[in-house]
Amino acid sequence: MNVHTKKFLIDGPVGKIEVALDAPEGAPRGIALVAHPHPLFGGSMDNKVAQTLARTLVQLGYATYRSNFRGVGQTEGEFNEGVGERDDLLALLEHMRAEPGQESLPLVLAGFSFGTAVISHVARMLAEHGQSIERMVFVGTAASRFDVASVPENTLVIHGEQDDTVPIGSVYDWARPQELPIVVIPGAEHFLHRKLHILKRIMLDAWR
Repeated sequence: MNVHTKKFLIDGPVGKIEVALDAPEGAPRGIALVAHPHPLFGGSMDNKVAQTLARTLVQLGYATYRSNFRGVGQTEGEFNEGVGERDDLLALLEHMRAEPGQESLPLVLAGFSFGTAVISHVARMLAEHGQSIERMVFVGTAASRFDVASVPENTLVIHGEQDDTVPIGSVYDWARPQELPIVVIPGAEHFLHRKLHILKRIMLDAWR
C-alpha cells in the first residue's frame, strides 16, 4: 500500500462498493481500473499482483482505481459468477468519469486472473457503446476457467511459464485467433512469486 492510497465507498447495483484510489504526483495523464483475482479463493484488491499493477500504472501517471468484488471487504452483495461484477466495475467507471477533470482522460483497464475475465467483458461493453480504451493489461489471463472475451490488439498479455492454475497453453489458445502476442515470464507461477519486479519492468518498457 503506498502512502497516497485513499479508500472510500460508492453506491453499486446491489449495495456499497469498496474502492481504493492511488493518485500520481500532479495531474494524471489518464485513469486506470484494476480488477482483482477470484473472490472465493482469497482474491481482493489488496492482492500483490493487483497492487503491483496499480503502483506501476500510478508511476506511469494514471489515477488508478481498484475495487473489491462482491462479498469481499466492505463491498456488499454475493459472488455472481463474474456477471454482476461487470456491472459493479461499470458503476465504478461511471464514478471515475464523474470526477472533475477525468471526463475525457484516456482509460487503461488491467486485470489479474479472474479479473481478466470480468474486465474483458467490461471492455467489450464499452466498445459497443463507442467508448475508447487506451490500453489493456492482462496478467494470468483466466482462459482455462472462464469466458474471457476478445480484447483490443494493443492489449499487453503477461503470463507465468510455470502457471499451474491457468496453464499457458489455454492462454495461447485464447490469444491465437486474435493474433495477440504473449509476454512469458520464465519460471514464474500464477501469483508471480518473487517475479513482481519483472511484471513492473515489462509494463514500464511497454509504455516507453
